[in-house]
Amino acid sequence: MSDAPVLIDRQDDGLVILTLNRPQRRNALGKELVTALRQTLDALATDVEARVVVITGAGPKAFCAGADLKERAQMSPPEVQRFVTALRAMMDEIAALPKPTIAAINGYALGGGCELALSCDLRIAAEGASLGLPETHLGIIPGAGGTQRLPRLLGPALAKELIFTSRRLTGAEAAAIGLVNRVCPDDKLLEEAANLAAPILTAAPIALAQAKAAIDAGLEVDLASGMKIEKACYAVTIPTEDRLEALAAFKEKRRPQFKGR
Repeated sequence: MSDAPVLIDRQDDGLVILTLNRPQRRNALGKELVTALRQTLDALATDVEARVVVITGAGPKAFCAGADLKERAQMSPPEVQRFVTALRAMMDEIAALPKPTIAAINGYALGGGCELALSCDLRIAAEGASLGLPETHLGIIPGAGGTQRLPRLLGPALAKELIFTSRRLTGAEAAAIGLVNRVCPDDKLLEEAANLAAPILTAAPIALAQAKAAIDAGLEVDLASGMKIEKACYAVTIPTEDRLEALAAFKEKRRPQFKGR
C-alpha cells in the first residue's frame, strides 16, 4: 500500500474513494493529512469525471480517531490556532464540494473524525463503528463544526446530550437516531457505500450540485428565502445539455447519458 496520506481510487463509473491513510495513528488528522485532503478536494471540485466521493479510513480500527493529539502536543499555541483554522476549512470544503459525498465509517469516528463524517452529505456506519464527540471531557468543545452541524442534523436537545456527555454510539445506535443513514456489517461497508452511490451516479451532475446547494443554503434561511434559492438553483439546470438529454431519452425510451454539461 502507498504511504501517501490520502489514497485515491477512481472507478470507471465516476465513483471516487478517498482513504485516509494513517492506520498506525488510527487515521488521526495531522498537518500532512489535512493538507493532502484539502489539495485532493480542491482538485475534485472541478473534476467532471468525479460524480460521487466516498471518504473512508485505512485499516480495520478507525475511520478517523480525531485530531492527532501527539502531534498537537508539539505545537506552539499559534501553531495550534493555524492548524485548527486549516481543519475547519477542510470540513467546510468537504461540505461545499459540488458533488455528493458519503462517509463510510469503519471503526472509530471520534472528535474531528465524527466532525469529518458530519461534513459529508450521507453517512454509512459499520456495525463495529464507534462515533462520538468527546471534547468536553478533554477541556475543549468540538471546534471543527460539531456544535453547528450536529444540531442541524439531530436537533439541539439530542446534540447537546451527545456533546455534553461525550457519549459514544455504535453504528446501530447512530442509525437509530439519524446520525447515519445506514448501518451494515463491517465487511460490507464499502460495498454498501457503492450501493448507495449507484443510483446517484446515474443522475445529472449539474442537477445534483444544484440540489445540494439549494438544500444546504435553504437550511440557513426562512422558507420564503429558501424558495428563492431553489428557484435560482433550478434556473441553472434549464440551459444544460443534460436536461435536453433527459427529455430525448424519455422520448426514445432509453436511459439518459449525462455529461455534466
